[in-house]
This record gives sequence, C-alpha cells and structure tokens, in this order.
Amino acid sequence: MAGRLQSSTISAPGFLGINTQESSVDLASGYALEAFNCVIDKFGRIGAMRGWSKVNTSLNSDLATNSVEFIYNLPNPDVTFAGGNNKLFTRASGASTLVTAVSTTVSNAAGSGTIAYSITANEWMGASIVFGEGPTASPYAYFAQAGHLPIVYHKLGADHAHTGAYGFNLLSDAGSVPTTYSSASDFKPNVVIGADGRTWWADIANDKQTVYFSALLDGTNLSTGDSGFLSLIDVFPNGDEVVGLAAHNGFLIIFGKRNIAVYANPIDVTQLTLADLITDIGCIARDSIVTTGTDVMFLSDTGVRSIARVIQEKSAPINDISFNVRDDLVSFVESETNKEKIKAAYYPKDAFYILTLPTSKYVFCFDLRGRLQNGAARATVWDNLEPTALHVTYTGDLFLGQKGYIGKYFGFTDDSATYRLRYYTNYFDLGSPTAIKFLKKGNFVVVGGVGQDVALKYGFDYVNSYRSITKQLRTGSVYEYGIGEYAIAEYSSGLVLEEVNSNLGGSGSIMQLGFEADINAAPLSIQKIDIYVKAGKTI
Repeated sequence: MAGRLQSSTISAPGFLGINTQESSVDLASGYALEAFNCVIDKFGRIGAMRGWSKVNTSLNSDLATNSVEFIYNLPNPDVTFAGGNNKLFTRASGASTLVTAVSTTVSNAAGSGTIAYSITANEWMGASIVFGEGPTASPYAYFAQAGHLPIVYHKLGADHAHTGAYGFNLLSDAGSVPTTYSSASDFKPNVVIGADGRTWWADIANDKQTVYFSALLDGTNLSTGDSGFLSLIDVFPNGDEVVGLAAHNGFLIIFGKRNIAVYANPIDVTQLTLADLITDIGCIARDSIVTTGTDVMFLSDTGVRSIARVIQEKSAPINDISFNVRDDLVSFVESETNKEKIKAAYYPKDAFYILTLPTSKYVFCFDLRGRLQNGAARATVWDNLEPTALHVTYTGDLFLGQKGYIGKYFGFTDDSATYRLRYYTNYFDLGSPTAIKFLKKGNFVVVGGVGQDVALKYGFDYVNSYRSITKQLRTGSVYEYGIGEYAIAEYSSGLVLEEVNSNLGGSGSIMQLGFEADINAAPLSIQKIDIYVKAGKTI
C-alpha cells in the first residue's frame, strides 16, 4: 500500500549557487546543478541576472560591427575609452557616439603636430594617476599593449603647461622611458597600473622579469627622480615571467605564470622590500586580475583564486573561490586559444567577480558577499551577454564590450531581446534513496512580471528528459503571502508575488526540479518550492 502524502520544502532554492564538483545526490538542498543567466540577490533568492543596454547609441563607421575589446573610464574629466577594430575611441560623458581618437597618428606633447602611430591589436590596458598638485593638477591616463609604444592621454602643452586640449601622445614624448633602454622604440610594455602615486610597467618583449616604476606623482617620468625598476630574475624561480600587477592594502603584487611576489612599501621605493613569495601558483590571464577593495582575484590554471588572506596570514593557502565549479571552469579555460582575451571585473553594487571566457562564450559570476564553508564563492553562469570587454566605471556601472557598442549591465533585456533563465536543483531522494516516490503536487512561490510565463520542469532518476508545465503569472493575492516576508519592496510596480500551484505526475526514486523562463523587461526570482509525494515500494 502506498504511503501517506509527504511534503518537502526548499526554502531558498539555489541559494548556495552551482555545485558540479561534488556528488550531485549528496548536495545540500540550496545547491543548483544548473543556474544559467541567474544571480543570487541580497535576499538569498535565485533570480534573473540583468541584461544590457547601449551606452553609445549610434555606430561609429570606424568600429562598425567589430567588437569592443577594451574599455577604460577616467573620472575627471569623465571620458570612456574603447578599443576595437585596431583603433582607440573616446566617449565624453553622456555622449551618444564613440569618437575615433587613435588610428594612425597621435599628437606630440605640445599639441602642435602629429606623430605616426599604428594600432594592430585591441587588448589594451589602462591606468591613471594625477600629475601635479593644486589647481593645476591634471589627470593622466596611461595605455599599454603588447608590441606597441605606450601612450598617454592628458592635457597637451609644452612642459606640462596643462593649457591645451586633451589628447593622446607617446609616453616617450610626454616624459621619458627607463634609462636601461637605449631606444624609446624598444620599450613596449603589456602591463600598466597606477598605484601609490606612480605608474608601474611590466611584461615587455625580451624583458619579462622586470617591473619599472615612475617617479612619484609623475607617471610619465621613468628615468629620473625616484623612478626605477625591480628585477625578478633572482626572485622568481625557473625563469618565470611577469603576467600582471596589482596593488592592495599597501602591497605591490607581481603575478608570474607560476609564482607571485608580494612587495611591501611601494609608496616609498627606498623601502621597497620582498614581503612574501608564493610558488607553484600564478596567473594565466592579465585581465583576470581584479582588486575588489578587500581582496585581489585572479585566474590560475586551477581556477579563480584570491590572495588577500595570504598577505594577512602567510601560512594560509590561496583560496580557491571557484572550487564548486572548478573542473568545468578549468575545462573551458583550457579551450581558450588566446588567454589575452579573457576579461574580468568586480561589480561592487552586487559584489560579483565576473569572468568572461570568449571561446566558450560563458561568463562565470562569483558572489563575494559571503564564502561557503569550503571557501568557495557562490557561482552562477551567464551565457547570454558574451562580453568582449569588462570594466567598472568610477560610478560603479558595469560596462560590457559588444559588437559596435559599449553596453551597460542594466535592465532585464539584452538590448531589447529576451534571454533565457534556467535553474535546476540538485538530485534529491527525500531521505529514502531506494523508495519509489509518486510526485503529486508542487507549490512554487515566485516573484515576476504580470503575464510572465514560467516553465516548471521535473524529472526522475538522472534521466535528462523533463516533464514540463508552463504557468503564467497573474495579478492576484500578493498580500496574502506578505510583502515584508518575501522582501519585494525593492521591486517596481507591475510585479507580483504569486504561489503557483500545479498538479504533477510521474515517479522515481531520485527527483530533480527546474525553472525556465524568457526574461523580457521584468525580473524573476524563485522564493520557495514545496513538493508533495507519496512513497511507494522500496527497490
């Protein structure tokens, strides 16, 4: 005789993010096996990520439909730089167009003429510091790209007069290159950061084990004053090469391919000392290195790592924040043919570290608001955006490289197109792995737009053939469930909180549930899942 009706509740579906690393049956109920185009919001709900809207609303013919592969934002003046189709573009604050800024020439420092300069790649790196003090202070933006002379964006004018218009010129024309270079035409770094009042440069052809730094508050001066260099020849074992740089909490972090050197006192280069050397782990992608404010994230050949704890507690291991999706992530990374195109950003509004893999066209989103017990960050995967560049502006907006456009992470459409949310639970057996369960009914509490179609999926015994029932959210008894309890005050009008009841069917010893929906203009999140089963025979 069949048993009585039993209920089971998942109160925070997907709250723990994706876990494909551990046994799919033994996972806690808050884990997901799939969470595509999802995020976990501050209330612990799994729901739809945002889409993107155009920042430049008109096409520049010099970019056309080529991808924007580099973005950098300077706060004052508010200028956004973009790279694509072997050109550099600028966008003034609020402007609808990208203006072609560098293609075949740059200005001289005086602003009185031009210098031939050809761009042949798009993976630039940007940095900035302020030159000078007081009312004559002027921001400088610095740009590096492998195989190219570094260039500087600033107010042109002889002797740093700061009286001319903003424009680009060569670093060697605006200031000076290191004295170790007999010819300025040989100084072609791939890495630049601005930190502690200086610019720091590295990853130069035939000079992969040296980091150069400028004089204090003069980022173009790499030859006089207290400018200088750090040699890693006797620091990095086995001839390792510098891949990238970061500054965090009074330390300069130098990433090699297989090692990481941490230097203390970068603001006073006379006291610059090696504080720690981390061996057997390094960074494989320059643009994966991101400072979050409290930590530094980077991509290694074994996943996404964080380094701050190592700096604070030298005995502590480097955290693997991607542990729960590590094998999947590493597999996708290994398929990348050009790791220079891997990009990352930290989005402070939601505390997400976002890593885009262009070959697989996946974006891994790691929620840094709280680590799980194993040290991992909660992870979801996006497959709709396919950004070719990532950058967070000084105002905290997330800019995305798209074909012909800079996009902004905003709204719930992809430039007016829909995208698909997919969430699937772990496999579960309700505590009786050998007993047959007859699925009778499901209750699902959902927040979404009026008229939103939600597909309820369910399957049994590891067979990826799901039954499906589609329900449409309607206006209804939202107050019955308590707005405060489900924290929907953040949402605008036109959204409903609804308990969707559905008769279900089928049987098996192991079950899995899923939700799918096309996101089009309104958010969608899943609050709670209740299922009702009858237990049958034990197998």
